[in-house]
Amino acid sequence: MKGVPHPFPYQGSKRQLASQIVACIPHRTYRLIEPFVGSGAITLATAYLHRTSRFIISDLHQPLITLWHSIIYDPDQLADRYEDLWNRQQGRQREFYDEVRVLFNQTHEPHYFLYLLARCVKAAVRYNAEGQFNNSPDNRRLGMRPKTMRRNILNSSQLLRGKLQVLCQDYRETLKTADSHDVVYLDPPYQGVTNSRDRRYYSGINFQTFVRTLEDLNSRQIRFIISYDGRTGSKVHGQLLPKHLELIHKEIKVGRSAQATLLGKEDTTVESLYLSRVLIERIGAIPAALTSAFSENLFIKTCAKSNTPKRSSRRSTPSVGNAREWSLSTYSNMAALLLSR
Repeated sequence: MKGVPHPFPYQGSKRQLASQIVACIPHRTYRLIEPFVGSGAITLATAYLHRTSRFIISDLHQPLITLWHSIIYDPDQLADRYEDLWNRQQGRQREFYDEVRVLFNQTHEPHYFLYLLARCVKAAVRYNAEGQFNNSPDNRRLGMRPKTMRRNILNSSQLLRGKLQVLCQDYRETLKTADSHDVVYLDPPYQGVTNSRDRRYYSGINFQTFVRTLEDLNSRQIRFIISYDGRTGSKVHGQLLPKHLELIHKEIKVGRSAQATLLGKEDTTVESLYLSRVLIERIGAIPAALTSAFSENLFIKTCAKSNTPKRSSRRSTPSVGNAREWSLSTYSNMAALLLSR
């Protein structure tokens, strides 16, 4: 989204999808809560568009929260220290990166972390078994230029200072503060990358615990949006969220997979977006930014697996089991029926 500051790259950032996600946040919402803040792309875009007047961001990863605190409350010093590191790397970029990585693992200072994020492969936060940051540098780039970094840091601070609460805690603790005037945006570490030995995120979350947390939000009539998994080509990453949560499931095309490009393939990455029923009831309709991206296929597959009808010799109207006969309008009617319950 043009004009929105982005102070650092972060794997899984929703920067490209921000306009579509923010379109789901009702105007004049009192507060946005983002318990898996990451790059803060949705919080920054929401603030830039004046959708809400207050914000809570949180994460369990202490260095990330310390960095955010520095961006908001000490932006000039952070920008100065980043500029110093960026200038000192010239001519010995690889060796200097390794030195900064050692210093970060010893001190967890935010300017070291910012430099590592700006230069590491895929902007991925990876730690070894001893808790040491161990991602390698992307030797093709030097990181964001100091002038650009300073502008992004200062603009982020200006957007959020005085409106923001920054917390380092488990997402469930953060969600205890939510009420019916808030919107919660959840972007947890994805199952497809955290449930493996090669973790690309600081930590994962338990799927069943996450589902129970969503059940609690529903019972409290909290409006929420979830980015959770998706697919690359025909490969689906992780489990779909269960139907009993009564979520509207959308797919948003992100673009061609970077990994597929490297392998000479043309697989497209598609992200899942889930909207709570109480959120849709509040805004009155599915936002126009999403109406061309209904997740017809995955919804039908899920239903067909559990609701396949018995064989019949009579010709009948299209059923859930006969997924090929379903059209976009049929799915739209299904969504409308769900919302009217």
